[in-house]
Amino acid sequence: MFYREAGQLKSSYAGDEAIFPIVQDRWAMAVLLLFVFGVLPFIGTEYFYQAILIPVMVYSVAAIGLNLLTGYCGQLSLGTGAFMAVGAVACFKLATAFPEMNLIIVFVLSGLVAAGTGLLFGIPSLRIKGFYLAVATLAAQFFLSWLFNKVTWFQNYAPSGTITMPPREVFGFVITGAHASAEARFVFCAIVVTILALAAKNIVRGPIGRSWMAIRDQDIAAELIGYRPFQTKLMAFSVSSFYVGFAGAMAFALWLGSVETAEAFDINQSFQILFMIIIGGLGSILGSFLGAAFIVLMPIILTNVFVGIFDMQAVTAKHIEFIVFGGLIIFFLIVEPQGMARLWQLTKEKLRSWPFPY
Repeated sequence: MFYREAGQLKSSYAGDEAIFPIVQDRWAMAVLLLFVFGVLPFIGTEYFYQAILIPVMVYSVAAIGLNLLTGYCGQLSLGTGAFMAVGAVACFKLATAFPEMNLIIVFVLSGLVAAGTGLLFGIPSLRIKGFYLAVATLAAQFFLSWLFNKVTWFQNYAPSGTITMPPREVFGFVITGAHASAEARFVFCAIVVTILALAAKNIVRGPIGRSWMAIRDQDIAAELIGYRPFQTKLMAFSVSSFYVGFAGAMAFALWLGSVETAEAFDINQSFQILFMIIIGGLGSILGSFLGAAFIVLMPIILTNVFVGIFDMQAVTAKHIEFIVFGGLIIFFLIVEPQGMARLWQLTKEKLRSWPFPY
């Protein structure tokens, strides 16, 4: 009875098309944000921030970026890890070349560099699609990994081949570097992720998102009614790459601190983020968060169960973890192929009719 829409009348199109048209959803989101910004910064530990919360938020942004391209526009990409590497390298070069530049501007410019790169590799999408487009983006993954590994200019000629984020402050708080507290990095991540998620939600609800979905569902029919496939696909590639590059900059500056781009953002990252949107739900911003949380948390839970409870050796537990993790993914996709976001949608529909039969 507590999730009914009875009595909640909408007197305008803006009210009817709001992101949270139901009062209960607005209250739930307000409570969630209050918990994230008002409670978690005071009760978390270093491990909790570094191993769980910050990775979930970083991967959520990357999953949103890939979901905009694959879930909403229907363009399959296997180069997500490469575009994250572009964002990370751009963040490093900008932060070291312009020490006085604000960190927020560094992140935005890093995303724009990744967007330009995605625009370049999205050109083949006019002629090819599906599996062939995935192979084209896979070529971008290997080319960019080779480029960052062989051209030492991207590492400022460091002999180790690694890039390290220098200390940076935002509004007087140290956010990056060895002396940055985990709480400050978490709060900054949470603010950025909230803004990017709301921006992505509004993009897919507007004309750009509708054009993407028209191309995804039937590109020929979309072209006949006036949409331009080439411009629409390039827009999807550029916006998606901006989010993914932004996530790469966040992963480098706020989570890892020091990385070797060829190894930290390899093909495994691309597949991992693809699994996130498949498990979470294609064409869903919420599904990007759910999939990222599932992929990050499940290995940690399985490791603690096998090593902590069953007292297995770490090597044996790791192998069993891969088996169980893969089996859970297959089982979940069989039970609900539309992802975890669909389960949440079904739960909300049942709550609307509860306690009456559905």
